[in-house]
Amino acid sequence: MFHVEKYNGNKVEQYQLVIKQLQALLEGENDQTANLANASALLNQFLNDINWVGFYLLKKNQLVLGPFQGLPACVRIPLGRGVCGTAAANQKTERIADVHQFPGHIACDAASNSEIVIPLVKEDQLIGVLDIDSPSKNRFDELDQTYLEEFVKVLIQYI
Repeated sequence: MFHVEKYNGNKVEQYQLVIKQLQALLEGENDQTANLANASALLNQFLNDINWVGFYLLKKNQLVLGPFQGLPACVRIPLGRGVCGTAAANQKTERIADVHQFPGHIACDAASNSEIVIPLVKEDQLIGVLDIDSPSKNRFDELDQTYLEEFVKVLIQYI
């Protein structure tokens, strides 16, 4: 059973705790859908000032909506298009302070102003991306990027 923890301490300590929680949630489970659903729910309750968190999965050379928390979202994103498609095509994290300044941004939720997208890569193969949106500009910093990439490294072991 999952118990909501109060995230005390500094940002690093909080991220370290949520990564431990992720490991505990995923231990012994290898179903991709279940693990992605729990990972998005965990991040949704952990992160403040966000309005969408979830996954897009690579299927037939495009990203297709997977488990998420938030308002209904775009279902399909071509590789190389928008923040998610760019992160997937380049297999590199995209941390965007103001999505309205990103060429080709796909506005699934008009309330989103900043975004971070981390590719899910296993054995050199792109599986999909973790996408997190915020209504605030410049919501995500280098520390968020470092620990969200670490979160994905743990997650990828279970999918």
